[in-house]
Amino acid sequence: MTLHENEIPVDEALVRSLLAAQRPEWSGLPLSRAGAGTDNTMYRLGDDLLVRLPRTAEHERAVLKEREWLPRLAHHLSRTVPEPVHAGTPTGDFPLVWSVYRWIDGAEAGPDTVHDWAAFGTDLAAVVRELHGIGLMGATRAGDLSWYRGGGLGPCDEWVTRCLDDCRAAVGSELDVDALQRLWRDGLALPGSSGPEVWLHGDLKPTNLLVRDGRLHAVIDFGGLSVGLPDAEHSTVWDLPPQARRAYRDALDLDDPAWIRARAWAVAVGVSGISYYRDTFPAFVAECRARLRAILADDTATR
Repeated sequence: MTLHENEIPVDEALVRSLLAAQRPEWSGLPLSRAGAGTDNTMYRLGDDLLVRLPRTAEHERAVLKEREWLPRLAHHLSRTVPEPVHAGTPTGDFPLVWSVYRWIDGAEAGPDTVHDWAAFGTDLAAVVRELHGIGLMGATRAGDLSWYRGGGLGPCDEWVTRCLDDCRAAVGSELDVDALQRLWRDGLALPGSSGPEVWLHGDLKPTNLLVRDGRLHAVIDFGGLSVGLPDAEHSTVWDLPPQARRAYRDALDLDDPAWIRARAWAVAVGVSGISYYRDTFPAFVAECRARLRAILADDTATR
């Protein structure tokens, strides 16, 4: 499955060649595909390891960012986060850096794994509170730690409007894109957040939240780690059931302006996902459509 221009193909033979060259003691371990996201391809290695390879040179920077900051952030978080154990270096066959992490047991958050959605929302809020409360340790909103989701809504208006137009043509028969555009503009019309810049995970969607025994156990994929304003961090709660969303908001005591800006971010990420991946990644497009349906249902329920 190729998602981006200039994507570097990865298969089991390539991963084994990288291991043989750089960690030969692991090269004979069982290797199996462990999923692929928009930015990385993953293979489980033996029982205890995960190989993670960026899809493109642009995504390579996230690998370096995780290596630098995850070990420092992990000490301040009560939930498990990925632990890098090998810093892979480029080769002729794979000219990008790559990583090996400890394997984290758990299942993605979903109706078959979460026992109590309100408790899950409260647990997720606790993770966000912890992460946002960690001192910046000299980090600033610059370079790889400056991502659009930690900024304001205004600079995104042009491309979000373009993506809304794409969605109007692609899924306008099933989603009220005019209502989504109104919700986007509701957020855009508000003053920006006046709070301090904080550490942001950037993509706390269910596929990045691992559950064990029905409760939130681990947070993975810190490729979107950045420093910025917190509004967009809350946007992924529209991927969760309403009871989780309400518990999350209550636990963080988010006021109406913060919630309206977070909802606008949820619209932005949802419509951009449909626009960019509609011909290449149907599973991700389905996630985006479900998010937008949840936003519209909330809007209808509160009007």
